[in-house]
Amino acid sequence: MYKIGDKVLYPMHGAGVIEGIEERDIVGEKHKYYTMRVPIGDMKVLIPCEGTENTGLRSIIDEKTADKVILSMEKGEEEELVSWNKRYRDNLLRIKTGNIFEVAAVVRSLMVRDREKGLSTGERKMMMDARHILISELVLAKNADKEEISGLIEKKVFGNT
Repeated sequence: MYKIGDKVLYPMHGAGVIEGIEERDIVGEKHKYYTMRVPIGDMKVLIPCEGTENTGLRSIIDEKTADKVILSMEKGEEEELVSWNKRYRDNLLRIKTGNIFEVAAVVRSLMVRDREKGLSTGERKMMMDARHILISELVLAKNADKEEISGLIEKKVFGNT
C-alpha cells in the first residue's frame, strides 16, 4: 500500500505524487482511492486502492535508472516496415506495460518517424501522450523541470541538430 507523499507512475496517465487517500461511495459500496497529482498539466487522478497490482501502479524509477532511460533514447532500432495500424497497436501495448524503457522506445520511434515521414493524427496524439508519461516520471525521478527533461530527450534523439 502506498502512502501520502509517495511518487508513483500510473500507466496511461503519467507519474505523480499521492496527495491523499479518500473513501468514496460508489453505487452503495465504499471504496478507497489514492488521489494522485500529476505535476505536468496539474491533473488529479483517482486510483482505486484495491487491485493496484492489476492497474500497473508502481513506484517511480530512481535517478540512476532515469539516466539509463535518457541514454536509451539515443540508440534506436531500425524501423520495421509495418502498417500504421499494426505499429499503433504495438506501441499502445508497449505504453500500457508501464515499463519506462518501453515508453521511451515508443517516444523515440515516433519522434524519429515524425521528423522523417510525418505521423497520422492518431500517432501524433500517441506520441504526445507517451511523451507526457515519460517526461512526468523523469521530472520526478531527477527532480528537474519539464523543459530541462524535454530538452534532454530532444538532444538524445536528434543529437545537436
